[in-house]
Amino acid sequence: MTIKIEEAVLDDVEAMQAADAGQMLRAVASSGAQVRQAAIAAEEAGLARLREEGQPRAVVVAGMGGSGISGDVLAAVAGIGCRVPVVTLRDYTLPGWVGPMDLLIGVSCSGSTEETLAVVEEAARRGTRLVTVGAPKSPLAGLSEQARGIHVPVDSGGRLPRANIWALSVPLLVAAHALGLASVPREVLDRTADLLDDIAQRCRPTSEAFVNPAKELALAVAGSVPMLWGSSPLAGVAAYRFACQLNENTKYPAVFGTLPEANHNQIMAFEGALAASSNVDEDLFRDRVGDEIEPRIRLVLLRDTVEHPQVTRRREVSQELAEARGIPVSEVVAEGAHPLERLASLVALTDYASVYAGFVLGVDPSPVASIFELKERIAR
Repeated sequence: MTIKIEEAVLDDVEAMQAADAGQMLRAVASSGAQVRQAAIAAEEAGLARLREEGQPRAVVVAGMGGSGISGDVLAAVAGIGCRVPVVTLRDYTLPGWVGPMDLLIGVSCSGSTEETLAVVEEAARRGTRLVTVGAPKSPLAGLSEQARGIHVPVDSGGRLPRANIWALSVPLLVAAHALGLASVPREVLDRTADLLDDIAQRCRPTSEAFVNPAKELALAVAGSVPMLWGSSPLAGVAAYRFACQLNENTKYPAVFGTLPEANHNQIMAFEGALAASSNVDEDLFRDRVGDEIEPRIRLVLLRDTVEHPQVTRRREVSQELAEARGIPVSEVVAEGAHPLERLASLVALTDYASVYAGFVLGVDPSPVASIFELKERIAR
């Protein structure tokens, strides 16, 4: 099997605009603004009053797809030092142990995701503390009001759920800060928003491919079999997010993992049929205009700047082993000091890369026809 690559499209702004009918690039560029707007919405919704009821026994975040990633963001930012467990639930059923001592946060951009509504309904019946995040005047907002929970309304700005990651995640971080579960003061949110704006400038469509880190990564990934490894739990969330974005924006498969676990299973793909190019004379620096290439593994290391020393060694040796077997390696290094900044920097660049990879492969990033077809069939 071969895949056709159109590298030249990334230096043709008009061609990219034509390919991006749903304006996904503009949506990704709104990330900094989303952080600022969501911080205001969370404050106005009254999340600060969570402090009065004290810390919960556990935090359960219910959400699917681009909404569910908000729970992973919360867990990554809270980190291993968090006083209570943070669990992301992607299902119809609330675990039996969840009760009045716990906090359930239901997240749905549309406010009508059936799995999330089912979990929120059950949590309300059990008397679980409730916060919801999603569209105003939606079924989710209605359930929250009936249960006397706190609803944070989200203005999607016409963006798809996966492009609203920060609009959906920031209210959870504000809630965690109010409860003393994570330190995410307003100045951290402001710094993160500024960093996202800076990355948007570096990854803008008018920036040529040879100086644009997102376009460079897109060209590396397009046509490959991407193995995405995070070097910490935080970077592992970014790897998962990148895989999901490649699935939806690029309509492309990807494997994701986190070190050290990936060294105990996924590394064996380095020895398989997709490990090395069958063309030993391939010129890696040629222009790939209308090329058809055979997909081979590419290792993409998403590096956190806070790593366990032994994981650092594992990452370095993994790269050595990959390169020794002819497997190309790309690396994205986190920026910033606070966990939120580091995670946001990895997510932002790879979000852009997933969109640019779609252009290279001749794909409009926005439509998700198979998802809608599935929903229509199960609704019959």
